[in-house]
Amino acid sequence: MKVCRYKIQSWFLLAFLAVTVHLISHVQGQVAPPTRLRYNLVTHDSVQISWKVPKGKFTGFKLLVTPSSGGKTNQLTLQNSANKAIIQGLIPDQSYAVQIITYNKDQESKPAQGQFRIKDLERKKETSNKSKVKGTEGTGGSKPSPSPSESQFTCKTPAIADIVILIDGSWSIGRFNFRLVRLFLENLVGAFNVGSEKTRIGLAQYSGDPRIEWHLNAFSTKDAVLDAVRNLPYKGGNTLTGLALTFILENSFKPEAGARPNVSKIGILITDGKSQDDVIPPAKNLRDAGVELFAIGVKNADINELKEIASEPDSTHVYNVADFNFMHTIVESLTRTVCSRVEEQEKEIKGTFVDTLGAPTDLVTSEVTARGFRVSWTHAPGKVEKYRVVYYPTRGGQPEEVVVDGSVSTAVLKNLMSLTEYQIAVFAIYISAASEGLRGTETTLALPTASNLQLYDVSQSSMRAKWNGVTGATGYMILYAPLTEGLAADEKEMKIGEALTDIELDGLLPNTEYTVTVYAMFGEEASDPLTGQETTLPLSPPRNLRFSDIGHSTSRITWDPASEKVNGYRIMYVKTDGTETNEVEVDRISTYTLKRLTSLTEYTVAIFSLYDEGQSEPLTGSFTTKKVPAPQYLEIDEVSTDSFRVNWKPISSDIARYKLAWTPLNGGASEEVVLDGDKDTHVVEGLLSDTEYEVSLLAVYSDESESDVVAVLGTTLARTTTVSTSLATSSTATSRPTTAVFRTGIRNLVIDDETTSSLRVTWDISDYNVYQFRVTYLTSKGDRAEEVVMVPGRQNNLLLQPLLSDTIYKVTVTPIYSDGEGVSVSAPGKTLPLSAPRNLRVSDEWYNRLRISWDAPPSPTMGYRIVYKPINIPGPALETFVGDDINTILILNLFSGTEYSVKVFASYSTGFSDALAGTAKTLYLGVTNLDAYQVRMTSICAQWELHRHATAYRIVIESLVDGKKREVTVGGGTPRHCFFELMPGTEYKISVYAQLQEIEGPGVSIMETTLPFPTQPPTSPSTTAPPPTIPPAKEVCKAAKADLVFLVDGSWSIGDDNFNKIIGFLYSTVGALDRIGPDGTQVAIAQFSDDPRTEFKLNVYKTKESLLEAIQQIAYKGGNTKTGKAIKHAQEALFTTDSGIRRAIPKVLVVITDGRSQDDVNKVSKEMQLDGFSIFAIGVADADYSELVNIGSKPSERHVFFVDDFDAFKKIEDELITFVCETASATCPLVYKDGNSLAGFKMMEMFGLIEKEFSTVEGVSMEPGTFNAYPCYRLHKDALVSQPTKYLHPEGLPSDYTITFLFRILPDTPQEPFALWEILNEKYEPLVGIILDNDGKTLIFFNYDYKGDFQTVTFEGPEIKKIFYGSFHKLHVVISKTTAKIIIDCKQGSEKTINAAGNITSDGIEVLGRMVRSRGQRDNSAPFQLQMFDIVCTTSWANRDKCCELPALRDEESCPSLPHSCSCSEFSKGPLGPPGPPGGPGVRGPKGHHGDQGLKGLDGPRGEVGAPGPQGHPGPQGPSGLSIQGLPGTPGEKGEKGDRGLPGQQGVPGTSGSPGRDGTQGQRGLPGKDGPTGPQGPPGPVGIPGAPGVPGVMGNTGPQGGVGPPGAPGAKGERGERGDIQSQAMVRAVARQVCEQLIQGHMARYNSILNQIPSQSDSARTIPGPPGEPGRPGSPGSQGEQGAPGRPGFPGNPGQPGRPGERGLPGEKGERGNPGVGTQGPRGPPGPAGPSGESRTGSPGPPGSPGQRGPAGHTGVPGPQGPSGQPGYCDPSSCAGYDVGGGYGDTTDQDIPVVQLPHNSYQIYDPEELYDGEQQQYIVHGSYPQPAQYPQSSYPEPHFAQPEFTPVQEEMDTMEVRSPGISRLRRQISKRSVNAPIRKRAIKKNT
Repeated sequence: MKVCRYKIQSWFLLAFLAVTVHLISHVQGQVAPPTRLRYNLVTHDSVQISWKVPKGKFTGFKLLVTPSSGGKTNQLTLQNSANKAIIQGLIPDQSYAVQIITYNKDQESKPAQGQFRIKDLERKKETSNKSKVKGTEGTGGSKPSPSPSESQFTCKTPAIADIVILIDGSWSIGRFNFRLVRLFLENLVGAFNVGSEKTRIGLAQYSGDPRIEWHLNAFSTKDAVLDAVRNLPYKGGNTLTGLALTFILENSFKPEAGARPNVSKIGILITDGKSQDDVIPPAKNLRDAGVELFAIGVKNADINELKEIASEPDSTHVYNVADFNFMHTIVESLTRTVCSRVEEQEKEIKGTFVDTLGAPTDLVTSEVTARGFRVSWTHAPGKVEKYRVVYYPTRGGQPEEVVVDGSVSTAVLKNLMSLTEYQIAVFAIYISAASEGLRGTETTLALPTASNLQLYDVSQSSMRAKWNGVTGATGYMILYAPLTEGLAADEKEMKIGEALTDIELDGLLPNTEYTVTVYAMFGEEASDPLTGQETTLPLSPPRNLRFSDIGHSTSRITWDPASEKVNGYRIMYVKTDGTETNEVEVDRISTYTLKRLTSLTEYTVAIFSLYDEGQSEPLTGSFTTKKVPAPQYLEIDEVSTDSFRVNWKPISSDIARYKLAWTPLNGGASEEVVLDGDKDTHVVEGLLSDTEYEVSLLAVYSDESESDVVAVLGTTLARTTTVSTSLATSSTATSRPTTAVFRTGIRNLVIDDETTSSLRVTWDISDYNVYQFRVTYLTSKGDRAEEVVMVPGRQNNLLLQPLLSDTIYKVTVTPIYSDGEGVSVSAPGKTLPLSAPRNLRVSDEWYNRLRISWDAPPSPTMGYRIVYKPINIPGPALETFVGDDINTILILNLFSGTEYSVKVFASYSTGFSDALAGTAKTLYLGVTNLDAYQVRMTSICAQWELHRHATAYRIVIESLVDGKKREVTVGGGTPRHCFFELMPGTEYKISVYAQLQEIEGPGVSIMETTLPFPTQPPTSPSTTAPPPTIPPAKEVCKAAKADLVFLVDGSWSIGDDNFNKIIGFLYSTVGALDRIGPDGTQVAIAQFSDDPRTEFKLNVYKTKESLLEAIQQIAYKGGNTKTGKAIKHAQEALFTTDSGIRRAIPKVLVVITDGRSQDDVNKVSKEMQLDGFSIFAIGVADADYSELVNIGSKPSERHVFFVDDFDAFKKIEDELITFVCETASATCPLVYKDGNSLAGFKMMEMFGLIEKEFSTVEGVSMEPGTFNAYPCYRLHKDALVSQPTKYLHPEGLPSDYTITFLFRILPDTPQEPFALWEILNEKYEPLVGIILDNDGKTLIFFNYDYKGDFQTVTFEGPEIKKIFYGSFHKLHVVISKTTAKIIIDCKQGSEKTINAAGNITSDGIEVLGRMVRSRGQRDNSAPFQLQMFDIVCTTSWANRDKCCELPALRDEESCPSLPHSCSCSEFSKGPLGPPGPPGGPGVRGPKGHHGDQGLKGLDGPRGEVGAPGPQGHPGPQGPSGLSIQGLPGTPGEKGEKGDRGLPGQQGVPGTSGSPGRDGTQGQRGLPGKDGPTGPQGPPGPVGIPGAPGVPGVMGNTGPQGGVGPPGAPGAKGERGERGDIQSQAMVRAVARQVCEQLIQGHMARYNSILNQIPSQSDSARTIPGPPGEPGRPGSPGSQGEQGAPGRPGFPGNPGQPGRPGERGLPGEKGERGNPGVGTQGPRGPPGPAGPSGESRTGSPGPPGSPGQRGPAGHTGVPGPQGPSGQPGYCDPSSCAGYDVGGGYGDTTDQDIPVVQLPHNSYQIYDPEELYDGEQQQYIVHGSYPQPAQYPQSSYPEPHFAQPEFTPVQEEMDTMEVRSPGISRLRRQISKRSVNAPIRKRAIKKNT
């Protein structure tokens, strides 16, 4: 049988598992084949092949070995100096053919050939010691003859041993090969005499983590061991051999595990691959402990690693086979060797005096320094040969050791890392054994650091640094780098000697913040860093930009010079719409004329100062060119009967030509002539006599723009008139002819300000003798009677109205003198058409709503009429109206899956425009693939495809015989339902309606008939199974209350049978729970394969019975395994408010899978763990254990389970239920913090102080924290951020806990005491909290003890005082049953004795920053910055914290990477290699072993901020980012200086600040005078165009102040007083979304200037209106906008520009005169400049002074928006399209378009729920607005469409419309009709 087995297996791949290459001298010559091929038997399965190296030049050898019976030829390439090779793992009965070829590049020699068989070589070796085989002629061996099979070897020695077998169970082996491993183990065990008093055999299996399969003393017979081998389960995982070797040393070779003294100890390792960790130290420890190691490698094992592991000699202790099929070939050799070694070891043991073994005792450390310490101990008993001292850093590192003589009891450990805790173990080494280790720890001291770093003499390109030196330092290393993002890589390093402590840093960038870090060097080790920050001076920009001589194509710009060092200036001027960019560089001048500009165009100008170092920030401004002028003073003279001369005055040098036309007014043909641009007169000839002509003239400019047409009337002479003149002479009379005189009193007749119903006529008066003017106008068609209007002689303009739309009118003005008429002048004018809206767009389609948007027409409208009607189903047409400043509307209450016809009409005073028509369709809310199954006589089951958004299904079954109906509603994850107790033989209609919350889609129906009665009734008895018994709850789960989600693998690899076992496991697990529903545990289940499928959500089932029934109905899905996608589904679809998730309740996810995922699981699993989810991972069969570890929470021992098959679920069921229920029963939920799962509360999240939620919290803005990567949150004055206690701590506080804050006291933080955090009861009485006294510099903790007595403890002293100095500090307050202790910046503080605390009520609230003097509903709170707030339910957390968030304390090596930063530790670290000598000193790293010279490593990561020293007071910094402040307005005409505020200097464009939170409504100041245009932010999404701002030209928002005096009344306007202030939280929620987009879109203009990239941002209204006309006419009203001062808005004080601005504002050095107090370094990265690239704008620049309103004008379509009068009032409709929203809950808001806000991630609560009875409600300022439902639309209620499009009669007195984030406008709308339209445009008076 053995021979047969060899034949069967001979086709397997032959691998070369070991090759020994012997090198000889290099021989050069021509290529020739090798000769003298010989074979030498090495072992029973190894042969050495040798040959003679040929002469000549060649590259190497190719050795080919092929089994003669067939199989793969295996090739090995050898160097040219090799002449021998050993081939192992051969089959003795197999013949092999050998070829060896010499090759040189592409040439090969003829092969030297031969053949051998091991059996033949063995026989020859027995007969002759020097048997040779000639191979050069291919006759190396004869054909073998089969030999009989030999019996298996049995070890018959009486010597006994303890043998521990360690087998590799990693994934690379596979289940099939693992069976071969079991067979090998059977043969191995069978060779020994096994028994409790004989040889004992234990076994351990390892992969990622090792485990004991059985100990040495587990079995007492060989049969029991063999049975255990046959049932050995396959583990699976990674290959960590080093860890496994250590494991068996510590667990298997122990007396308690069955190891016996004075008995041989054998370890046998079987592995198939290279270890993923270091094996050398663990193997050495085993050998030193007296264990003889054998190493067996299979397939891909590393032969060198096997030799490192095994005992010597390698030839008898290392085995290697090519494949698992060949393992049987080494059993005999292995067992023989082991047997002989057992005999030899027994002789050695018996022949040696065995001392009593024992470990050393009394470990003592002393002489501790920063670089080492001494270790001493008491001697171990007996004769100790040596002591081995092993030491390594606790936080990880390569172990090192010191060996001393056995007579010595002390050792000095040197060259250690400073400030590092070391683990120490001392072993006594005896002759044949080693003792247990004596263990201990010691921490080295810190290296002394430099101190008192000062940065001074700062210039634009350099600064000096000085510090206090350190005694003993060998030198200093200075690192300095810019903090600006993108420049951090420009770090520079400087090394100096120990004598220098004052140096200059040069070559710096101007206006750049630098961090400077100083290390004291001690040899190659660096001390902790001393860090400071300073900003170089900016390059001076020019100042005081002025515009003058603005024409239609030119403008002069003037500025004040920047500096004497300036080389010149770069002037960039662009069209503000971004369509054209121009740039010019000039010398050191201060004025320049811009030419070739386009008329009527706004230009933005930026001037940069140019220096050698670069260019400065720009000085910016804008202006608008004027309209091209028309020719002036058009006159007619030299009139004759057939000609006259036309004269005019040229007005520009760039006129290319004139077009002159004349037309007889009696109906003759018009004539035209084109004249050169340099002409100013022309004689018109060939005219008719006595005929009136209209003469018109226009100028055409070089850019082809045309001026307005000017016209004049003139009449040719009819004849020459003779006038008799009598002269008073003596008696004679004389007659002479004279020409009549024509009087022209009018010049430059202009018609402009066209609207759909009016024209404005203006003219210049050239003769002030005119008595009055007659203005006549009629249509060009003459279809209306001529209208005549008389105006006084001093009036030079007239508004003609009402006129027909889209009609040409001829207007004639005639001067009337006292004695007759002068010459008439005429001009044509055309009213605007009733333009329809344009560009209809449909978006935000949902099942019952959709949004339509359109672009406004160019003509001003009165509003829009929207008509919509279903197309594919019957239904009436509905209509609604919106104001003229709305161009989008959310249409609600539509039918699902229905196509609608939509029409939008523009409303004008004279009628409606044509319709802008289109179609829109809602999403289909209905099931698909509905069919019936399991149709019986009395039951029918229906199944359907799940709808992805459905939350429930309503199933209706109707009998078509009697019409009876039954219906049932099932959860959104249920795809089937069965109806019972039906009538046999009856046709039924089954309809399924998908539901989404309150929405129900159309029904989908099928017909099905139940089976008829059978012809013969059944005779068998009923076999209906009894209803299942509800399993009782387990005791550990009685208090469980959690949201529990199961993710079940439904892939094809599971199969139906195993899936039923999973269902049974779920049934048992869920059955162990007690209460199901909102008061207990909620359960959801999803099944996944390629796509996840929700079976049911958390809030579907309220009882255990219904839940268990639903579990049994889950159907098998099938597909591939995509676990990552399924976990993402659980995160986004199941752990949601819609699904029923509750606040402050543990969230538990259980994942069950049987294979490796086909997508990534790590990212989403880590996200959920960071968010506080407890994840349990259960793997079955082929699951990847390492993947399960990544999925599950930490520690893995509690959260990761693995079973071999689905029948083994019972083994883990109890343990899983226990762990899940313990997690669900904890008072403190599990949170993920610093890489660990801890019990506690993430208070920042609970208060909404996280990046994605803070904008919903009133009075909070986000700013940079201790590092730019860390955000912090500024709580502004009276923000009073609060949450109900029942949502934060429903079970109260634990008895022991740690409160952690990272915060900063601000300059405007009041001196009075305030509670950093406190819990109040329903009467606002404090129960527990922490109070900071800014005046007394103390910290107070208070609570009620268990007896109900109020107790306080006060902490004071220097360590407390430093937290009030304005820097960030980390505060731990550790509360136990007996003490209260504080830890500041990870340094121990004082400790006070307290009594155990009583519990708190959950009926109150928790507040941040509340002033101690506050009482009742009118509370106040203090401003401060908060970056971190956690409550951890343990008292040891503070001791483990490393304060990595503080720059001065951050250790880059031990701290995790900063958020969003890239580091070299992004990937898993492999085992440490031998490091080379240290590179340039970075932050301290672990000392490496000396090895080969390595390349110089990269510089260590730059240390962050933080040397000891006081913090300067931070400069005033307003909230940046999302705060809703007014935008810089476009320049208008300057008004007079107002009464309040001085013009602020305009800030240059800066990097965006961190997003901030908008403030509440404050009182309005008077309109401000125009300030310079502010900087442009990055382009943002397109905003909805806004209506005009408050009357008058508005500059940047002025400083918040008291009420200013009212302005002088203007002409009557439509704007009335401001309405009632809405709910601050609601208005702010509306404003935030829209206004952020508007701010970003508006500020994109300036970005395009600075980046020379035209902005592509669009506007909803594409035609810009005339600049500088922000408002309609009218007086500001009776100060209604101001009213009584409201509660101060947030932020309270004006913010700086978004970038740092001038030096000094971020804060002065030094603070409060106490330098050196505390350890906090100079200010950290949270400067005013926020991280760039987040598309959030900074706060607006300093406000300009108020000015009076500019001249009124027509509205125009809104151009670039000016600043809002009050922040926060927006067009709500632009925010719509989400799931929540409605009106504002105010009767005045019924006409405001509906606003849809996204769901808040926090559970919304009603303050009334907190208090009952007569108790007044607490004003919860930090609460979240209650969303209204969709039916509460704020649009005018839709009504049936009117049959004719006539203006709607409006009876309401006021209508309030909202503009998108600009201002709030209330218009007085009189009762209007068709005949009485409202005038919407102001009359522009030209003086």
